[in-house]
Amino acid sequence: MTKDIATPIRTQEIMAKHGLTFKKSLGQNFLIDPNILRKIVSQAGLTKESAAIEIGPGIGALTEHLARDAGKVLAFEIDQRLLPVLADTLSPYDNVKVIHSDILKADVEQAIQEELAGFEDIMVVANLPYYVTTPIILKLLLEKLPIRGLVVMLQKEVAERITAKPGTKAYGSLSIAIQYYTEAEFAMTVPKSVFMPQPNVDSAVIRMIKRPDPIVQVIDEDFFFSVTRGSFVQRRKTILNNLQSAMPNGKAKKELILQALDEAGIDPTRRGETLSIKEFGLLSDKLYPHFR
Repeated sequence: MTKDIATPIRTQEIMAKHGLTFKKSLGQNFLIDPNILRKIVSQAGLTKESAAIEIGPGIGALTEHLARDAGKVLAFEIDQRLLPVLADTLSPYDNVKVIHSDILKADVEQAIQEELAGFEDIMVVANLPYYVTTPIILKLLLEKLPIRGLVVMLQKEVAERITAKPGTKAYGSLSIAIQYYTEAEFAMTVPKSVFMPQPNVDSAVIRMIKRPDPIVQVIDEDFFFSVTRGSFVQRRKTILNNLQSAMPNGKAKKELILQALDEAGIDPTRRGETLSIKEFGLLSDKLYPHFR
């Protein structure tokens, strides 16, 4: 078995050999603890019949653990300087394909068809760059890709928001958007000390398994999401006040909003954070005829 990439000494050796520095603009914090990597990968439940998609492989620390467990790894790396490094560090593994691309601009579905044909079980497993965590997760879910789910490391605060339940301070439109498509669970906290360089924020790993169907059936998904976003514009305000501000011509349509709230069985003095996803689904369907 090859020496793990994810140790402080080996990471420094690789950086020195290739003349690398950490790029703050790309949120590069490399993992230097193999135990944490094993725990992350175990959350994905991979076998040799599975494929893994990684975003931002860096110097290959997580990639090699994925390559050991999965049948194939498809990694997207935005930083051109890292391509020769990955070719070197991952040379012991013949089941890794690295694509030089910004994941937010990549045609992931086409890459899956070309590189992962024949794999029924596909998981996204990644240490995401913290400054673009949310757009990446939402892109992967909204594109309805043939994946079982995602296991990602991200900022602890964002992990808490994604997995939050109604009635908690962290619960908001992000919780709803992701829990609409997936069952999201907080898997573990990751200390700053296992990164090089150490980030300024605490990290966490969450597991999101895609639901066979969204948690609620709504008339119009885009409208549903606009209602949920609008309901949290000012957290301290009531659902009625927020919807009046957020919906087109909302103040003039106050009576219609009140009618929709009444039909959905929702007290207009409640705050958005107290509504379940099912209540939001019902409310958006009642509002839809008045605002479509």
